[in-house]
Amino acid sequence: MPILFESSTINSIHLKNRIVRSATWEGLAAEDGSCTPRLIDVSVQLAKGGVGLVITGHAFVSSEGRAGSWQLGVYSDDLLPGLRLMTESVHDAGGRIVMQLAHSGVHANPKLTGAQPLGPSVAEGRGGAVAAAMKGGDIRKVVDDFGRAAGRAQRAGFDGVQIHAAHGYLMSQFLSPAWNKRGDGYGGTVENRLRIIIEALSAIRHEVGPDFAVMIKLNSEDFVPDGFTQDEMLEVVRMLDAAGIDAVELSGGTFYSGDKMPSRVGKLRPDEEAWYRDAARRFKQTVTTPLMLVGGIRSYEVAESLVQDGVTDYVAFCRPLIREPGLANRWASGDTRPATCVSDSGCFKPGFEGKGVSCVVEARQRGTESTH
Repeated sequence: MPILFESSTINSIHLKNRIVRSATWEGLAAEDGSCTPRLIDVSVQLAKGGVGLVITGHAFVSSEGRAGSWQLGVYSDDLLPGLRLMTESVHDAGGRIVMQLAHSGVHANPKLTGAQPLGPSVAEGRGGAVAAAMKGGDIRKVVDDFGRAAGRAQRAGFDGVQIHAAHGYLMSQFLSPAWNKRGDGYGGTVENRLRIIIEALSAIRHEVGPDFAVMIKLNSEDFVPDGFTQDEMLEVVRMLDAAGIDAVELSGGTFYSGDKMPSRVGKLRPDEEAWYRDAARRFKQTVTTPLMLVGGIRSYEVAESLVQDGVTDYVAFCRPLIREPGLANRWASGDTRPATCVSDSGCFKPGFEGKGVSCVVEARQRGTESTH
């Protein structure tokens, strides 16, 4: 059996293969962040398509941490009925599902939150709003919000949670010297910049106990001036390993990283795949924590070799599974042609229009075929 399709276990989650759906904003939640039938269907199709582990889109843990419209929320017990239906539907389809917990920090949308954004330091967010520096009480609230959100995810039937600490969201902002200019115990050294994440991890464990999977998504590096570096990432994963994290997903880049943004544009040759391969190798030389690698993986042969060669334990996909939710089943059947995703990020355009993220290339081809 190809190693890509071997089963494995992360904490209490038994996974049928090593293929992971990496989190993305689906743009399909209701206005209040509650789960909708269309959003549930996205996860069900991934489970039916053979994905070993589905990670939800970034769910905001507090109303003031919301990034954008139609974003999934986990900030209130009122959202539990829809979330329970999501997990039950995925489990009925034979899948496993983890909720990604997020706070957008500096990049929170004040038009949606009704509040000034907060971040590690004063900074201007993507929408032009100036964020205020978080005070001690603000930090304690965020830590508690992550803990309570994880408790909700557990009660809703999720198999685990993932802390979003990549791509320039709040926890990534704290890790990055480009955003974190603090002079207190949450700034300066790598250990201090990691402190809010360690405290959130502790709050989560207090809520969910030791047998519930708690993962984290990290940047390999920020690719911005004065940003988070690979060497700092390795320091962070050593401390997270000691703190008992169950798995790490490694990505890279922020909204400000130019051609090294998390969703880079341009079709890839096999020799261009796996953007963070070198960082993953260094990770595996540093800790034994299970590693998920995302970013520019499109070919079956590349995915299989990454696991076979010990570069990573799991391969994660985002845009390829927007176009082909059944990619894992296709590869398992013996059809090992590369993912059909052309990496143009056109899939996000319908999301911004309120229609939900979807592959416009696939839709265009279906439309063309239906006219013949």
